[in-house]
Amino acid sequence: MVFDVSKIVGIDEFTMRKEPGRELYLKNGRAFLILNPHTIEMRCDLRLSQNLQEKYESVMESRYFGRGGIEVVPSEQLDQNELEDLVRLSYNLTE
Repeated sequence: MVFDVSKIVGIDEFTMRKEPGRELYLKNGRAFLILNPHTIEMRCDLRLSQNLQEKYESVMESRYFGRGGIEVVPSEQLDQNELEDLVRLSYNLTE
């Protein structure tokens, strides 16, 4: 999956750590984005998470973040701009 976090406007400093089967993007040592081979996981507001899960079959509760995040199967349901907005939100939610 090609997803260039460094090109998302509004995301400043972060580090990336590769683990077997995934890439973790960290802000101050805490994950805000996880790229798995077939999904993207990020932090999310609980209400927004619930709304997205009800609206899109490609959005589910995150395995990594639990109820505090979402896992998205990249499809045409969410476009690139929406995904970038969600990544930006996740970055801002991470302290």
